[in-house]
Amino acid sequence: MRRPLLAALLSAVLAGTAVPAAADPIPDGPGKGLVPAYVGAPATPSPLAGRPVPANPHQGPVGTSSMHADSYASDTYPFMGPLGRDPQVLGEAKGGGLPGLCSTVTFARRTGLIVAQCTRGQNLMLRLIDPRTLEDLATYELPPRPSTVQAVFSLSLDTVFTDTSGGAYYYLDPQDRAVLADSAFHLRRFAHEKGPDGAWRFTVTDDWDLAPYLPHDCATWTNPWPKGECDPVTAVGPDWTGLIWWITRGGRVGTVDPESGDVRTTRLAGEGIQNSFAAAENGVSVVSDHALYRMRAGADGTPEVVWRQPYDRGSGRKPGQIDQGSGTTPTFFGDGYVAVTDNADDRMHVIVRRADDGGLVCQVPVFGSGASATDNSLIGYGRSLFVENNYGYRNFFDLPPGGSSVGGVSRVDVRPDGTGCETVWTSKERSPSTVSKVSVPAGLLYLYTKEPRRDLIDAWYLTAVDVHTGRTAYKVLTGTGKWFDNSWAPVTLGPDGTAYLGVVGGLVAVRDRE
Repeated sequence: MRRPLLAALLSAVLAGTAVPAAADPIPDGPGKGLVPAYVGAPATPSPLAGRPVPANPHQGPVGTSSMHADSYASDTYPFMGPLGRDPQVLGEAKGGGLPGLCSTVTFARRTGLIVAQCTRGQNLMLRLIDPRTLEDLATYELPPRPSTVQAVFSLSLDTVFTDTSGGAYYYLDPQDRAVLADSAFHLRRFAHEKGPDGAWRFTVTDDWDLAPYLPHDCATWTNPWPKGECDPVTAVGPDWTGLIWWITRGGRVGTVDPESGDVRTTRLAGEGIQNSFAAAENGVSVVSDHALYRMRAGADGTPEVVWRQPYDRGSGRKPGQIDQGSGTTPTFFGDGYVAVTDNADDRMHVIVRRADDGGLVCQVPVFGSGASATDNSLIGYGRSLFVENNYGYRNFFDLPPGGSSVGGVSRVDVRPDGTGCETVWTSKERSPSTVSKVSVPAGLLYLYTKEPRRDLIDAWYLTAVDVHTGRTAYKVLTGTGKWFDNSWAPVTLGPDGTAYLGVVGGLVAVRDRE
């Protein structure tokens, strides 16, 4: 069997570093004692102005229930993040000697525990985690992705790194159930409970089989080169009526009525969808590799296009994106706006449209000529958007020692009268691949940064930037080496003010001691 080859490929790039066992601290690479553990000074809270993000009645509380924090995909939090006051860094390995990256971290309201989707080498896992100690309380193994099989037999890890299916884009519902579509074409709801024996466990409470509605001739270990089409679900989320929406990489969009089990589908012909989607009171926003859409469910639940607006998708995939097209999940924000970026060849643009009719508000170029790309959602709150430049980063495997992305982070504001947009500031910070986040009450933008170094030390920092000025407030070293590369995983802020980071080695927490 060739299954061990993927583990060997993943491990090869980590050669020369200590290998963590599961539940051990994440080991540092060379040079930790040669780089500063802390830079800057503690921040003073200064809230970002804007109306609070409304709560989707069919999703968990704002800031706790999905990768992008809420149904709007605002990537903002209504609670404080760390201010840099004598910060404590805690890390726990989740891969047992292989990559154990936690792609999504959410918080159950009733139990106060973390529900996370992580890897364990080539496998995907749901994990129930103690938010203070980062110890696992329960795990549930998810079906393997077909791209894992393809990677082994083609000896190309790119098929894995560009695959967003498997369950990372899940959400918690108001009952703290993880609603997740797996690689076996099942949409499931997972509850977590403590049993009579005192042990925590996940249980499947609902299961909808989507295979009858999707092509599922997928690569397996016994049939690595199937002749048919394979189109697994990449993201799920609820609209404001309670329908569960789902999308696929092949451009299929569907809904499940959780009460009746009815499934309805449509397809964006000739287009692919690589990112997640956002839901507001008046519908859902989806971005394909060709256009931005607003959609809504018809009377029978079938997804319908309200409007479609194409964008400049450029001439190819840039280093810093996983496909040719917009790298952003759409973001609803402000006074009825929706925003994405394009993939224009020379300079990427931030595009803002009116959510009701798709009318263009602005199209603003960001970052330098010939070196701009992002594969992470915009952050949106009030009239402000924040965008980072991922140009030059592909994955942790390809990033050379001491290397980084081109970098840059900008704030773009819609004018008060809605007649256009302006770039307020641009920071030179390099955040190669993280889904950055904003704490609204703190007024801080949290990045995961890495500067290029001639001594080849890979030093990774949680970095807080003042949202008003663009100045860096402080940086906290999380660790050195490949195990601390986040490889597209997000920063997540917890209700207690902790910042969590999924990294190749597992999960890291940064919190104030004071």
